Amino acid sequence: MKRKPLGRKLLGWLATYLALVTLAVFGAANYVHEHAEHAVWRALLNSELDSILGHLREDGDYRWQDSDTLRLYRESDPGGLPAELRGLHPGLHDGEFIEARKSALMVRQTPDLGRVVLVLDIADFAELEGFISRLAMWAGVALAIVTLLMAWVGVARLVHPLSALARDIGELQPEKPGQRLEVGPQGSAELEVIAAALNDYLRRNEQFVERERTFVGMASHELRTPVAVITGAAGLALEQPGLPERARQQLQRVESTARGMEELIQMLLMLAREPARLAALAEPVALDRLLPEIIADHRHLAEGKALEIVMETAPACEILAPSGVIQATFGNLLRNAIENSDRGKIVVRLSTQGMVMIDDPGHGLSPEEISQAYAQLARGGRSPLGGLGLDLLGRLCEHLGWTLRFESLAGAGTRVILGMGASLPPGSPG
Repeated sequence: MKRKPLGRKLLGWLATYLALVTLAVFGAANYVHEHAEHAVWRALLNSELDSILGHLREDGDYRWQDSDTLRLYRESDPGGLPAELRGLHPGLHDGEFIEARKSALMVRQTPDLGRVVLVLDIADFAELEGFISRLAMWAGVALAIVTLLMAWVGVARLVHPLSALARDIGELQPEKPGQRLEVGPQGSAELEVIAAALNDYLRRNEQFVERERTFVGMASHELRTPVAVITGAAGLALEQPGLPERARQQLQRVESTARGMEELIQMLLMLAREPARLAALAEPVALDRLLPEIIADHRHLAEGKALEIVMETAPACEILAPSGVIQATFGNLLRNAIENSDRGKIVVRLSTQGMVMIDDPGHGLSPEEISQAYAQLARGGRSPLGGLGLDLLGRLCEHLGWTLRFESLAGAGTRVILGMGASLPPGSPG
């Protein structure tokens, strides 16, 4: 799920807060206004009606003269009260329409004069009130917009250093040394602490990676010479005529172990290189010709077993990769298949996309064992499918961007799938 930027979240929270505050203020203002308006109408009409009734009681000849906004209706007048006033209970009535005009009414029941109604025309006041209300509403909207714009500018200035730091962190390249994070002049002290901590981590990580590569490179080079001496001596000894069979078997075992060590050393050397430098060693490799040669070099490992190694007819397939890495990778997988099988047939298949499949007749793997193998390879631990070589192989495939998968065959055995990328089109320049 894609998360929203911090600035957008802050603006959303502020907009919601402003909307709630505006609604609360307008609601409270409307409530207070209505109650205040009722109190004013009640006080005004009661005062005026008290004055009129006082004059009527003191002077029997007193005649009230209606004005443009104030009219008096009495039950004792000829024709009585208008129909719209007869059903009103005593007290204040606000917002009634009398003769199509919005009015405020005070109804009073007197023992001597009967029902008396004083009507105040408030249509002009209501129109003015509506205008002021609309003006206040638009002023509030304008104030909210101005507040949001100011908040947007302020949040942008406040969040920009954090966004810039997050962008720089996202652009870090694991294989590129010397990368550091910087906080702009507008950054806060907290961002300085975060950047300093991350820069310290980057420095320590570079030192760790450099120490690991130096150690692997030195150890591999130091091991290469004695292993080459052992391989050469074993090969010369095997060429001697009249060599006893038992001694020949032991020398073949020494030679096979030494070649396995050479492959492991080759993996260590490749892992010690930067991926960019490793890619520079790539060359066009014809897999359909190289794989049979590697199989032929490993057939002696199946001697003494009822085991056959077969490569199906392979289409022409050429990829761009370091030749030594392919030999070490495929050879290690093939050797593991031979070591985990006693009888049957090991089948090797090659696709035009540079994908190699090795099916062995071993005991097979359960889904739990396959999951355990992936987890161990991801952690760099020891795999249940083989020794140190397969664990290094998993790291090497990740280093090169290759894929390595394990599947349990339906009958028995294990399928290993090695994906080495798309093949080169025929006739591509080397």
